[in-house]
Amino acid sequence: MTTPTVLTATWSDGVFAITGEVRHHELAGQPVNALASDAHGAALAIVSGHSLRRRSSDGEWLTLATSEFQLACCAPVGDVIYIGTDDARVLRVSADGHVEQLRGFDLVTGRDSWYAGSAVINGERVGPPLGIRSIAVTADGRVLLANVHVGGIPRSTDGGATWQPTIDIDTDVHEVCAHPTDPNIVIAAAGAGLGISKDGGATWAVERDGLPASYCSAVAWLGNDILVSASTDHFATQGAVYRRAIGARRPFVPVGGGLPRWIDGIADTRCVATRASAAAVADRAGNLYLSTDTGHTWLRRAERLPQPSSVVIV
Repeated sequence: MTTPTVLTATWSDGVFAITGEVRHHELAGQPVNALASDAHGAALAIVSGHSLRRRSSDGEWLTLATSEFQLACCAPVGDVIYIGTDDARVLRVSADGHVEQLRGFDLVTGRDSWYAGSAVINGERVGPPLGIRSIAVTADGRVLLANVHVGGIPRSTDGGATWQPTIDIDTDVHEVCAHPTDPNIVIAAAGAGLGISKDGGATWAVERDGLPASYCSAVAWLGNDILVSASTDHFATQGAVYRRAIGARRPFVPVGGGLPRWIDGIADTRCVATRASAAAVADRAGNLYLSTDTGHTWLRRAERLPQPSSVVIV
């Protein structure tokens, strides 16, 4: 394949666009919470917490919408874009930039039991707010899945008008990802292991076979293979990326071929990305690894980037 461009968003200093040995720094000095690819070779981004922007294939940025809410993640469905917020709301942005809050999401059964994920480090409680970490759409565009941290994966089959709870909230889901062609298959990286659904996210099983530690933080599809990052916990000093075919009756195995057995800190939510035969992994220390041959061989394309928040391949 032609050399892909990898966009690496950072929590503090914009986006780094890396094509082979060439690097461009975009939106410098601005926090970029999340990236998502669309169907037209462009990328979407949440910038400075309140702005939804689109990056064209030639690197131009356009503001699509702004909101008073603290925005966390986004996912396109045709000309509509769904956004998750840091206070666990879902917004819908129309093609003309109109922003609508989906009130049905506020009525999800069990919402009053959701809680912010956190930990006590050196006597101080740290961690992200109760919010939506990722949104996925099944391959046929009929099912929306919003990953709440910590609140499970509410599911909508009517464009976001109503939502139903799925998966136990204490599974501690960090990212949900739909299969690119099979609308029945959805996977989720969770603190309890890898969640797998074969009915479009309605029901789930959790698998851990082959994972030395069950804390899974990011997940992506590489063809029919699952790539999942796992570590002992969110603040682990090292993590690893594992692989397994969706239908295989065998354990997950570490990805090799030049990707380190132990990466420097975890690959967090949205920091494992794929497109066609390309795959990218960004670890907490700012190392970016790229494969262009379906994950068989890898090269480190960047190091010591500011802490990554998201990766997409365009």
